[in-house]
Amino acid sequence: MSAVITVRGLRMNYGAVEVLRGVDLDVEQGEIFTLLGPNGAGKTTTIEILEGFRGRSAGEVRVLGVDPERSTEAWRAKLGIVLQAWRDHSRWGTRQLLAHVAEFFDDPRDPDELLDAIGLTAQANQRVGRLSGGQRRRLDVALGIVGRPELLFLDEPTTGFDPEVRSEFHRLIAKLAADEGMTVLLTTHDLAEAEKLAHRTAILVDGKVAVCGTPDQLAEAVQAQSHVMWLEDGRQQVLTTPDPSQVAWELHQRFGGPVPGLTIRRPSLEESYLNLVGSAS
Repeated sequence: MSAVITVRGLRMNYGAVEVLRGVDLDVEQGEIFTLLGPNGAGKTTTIEILEGFRGRSAGEVRVLGVDPERSTEAWRAKLGIVLQAWRDHSRWGTRQLLAHVAEFFDDPRDPDELLDAIGLTAQANQRVGRLSGGQRRRLDVALGIVGRPELLFLDEPTTGFDPEVRSEFHRLIAKLAADEGMTVLLTTHDLAEAEKLAHRTAILVDGKVAVCGTPDQLAEAVQAQSHVMWLEDGRQQVLTTPDPSQVAWELHQRFGGPVPGLTIRRPSLEESYLNLVGSAS
């Protein structure tokens, strides 16, 4: 795979306030990558710099091989951007707006197929301003992917989605990444969503990447605890440890074979995240 996003030493100051303090990131082609962090950690600033909406104070940034500060219209056409909230085009019909935006791309998705994929077929002729919050959010996502972007930025994409639509959306994004090689950079406060959807996650704390990797790698990096459970002398035993594999091996040696009732519960992304953010407070 090749890097779609490369960031080295990214810094951003707002006056005397240093928001980003040397961010390094690599996002590979076809990867679903999540950016997490507490409020004020610098997530939005980082995304806006990558999208070309904001300049930077220092550092090197390449997105699809281009410095976003020197971007062209051809480069922008390769991006799909779903902002946290849009409130425009309220008088347009839902399908009308999607079809209109599709006309600006050489090989757009079929608007009707896209409406069906995001569950808005019944609202095709409804004015955008009359959509519910969740419906408008689904339309925002459709507008972001109608042009078949190489790189899709999603800022809190499933806010207002009910569980069924959220699950359908996750399947759609996973399919786009797997089948079409689309790269997705996602910000979310839903840790379960990040754990389910993302290949890798970077956690921003105080303007720097504190840790980056798969959920298991994050748990190992921040030494979040796992729980090893087994049956012994008719009772369930529980041991909390940062190295469950070692414990399981020792139990196997002690029992001389399979360990009765052995269960290992590794830390979730949420537990790893809270452990990291808590230790940085």
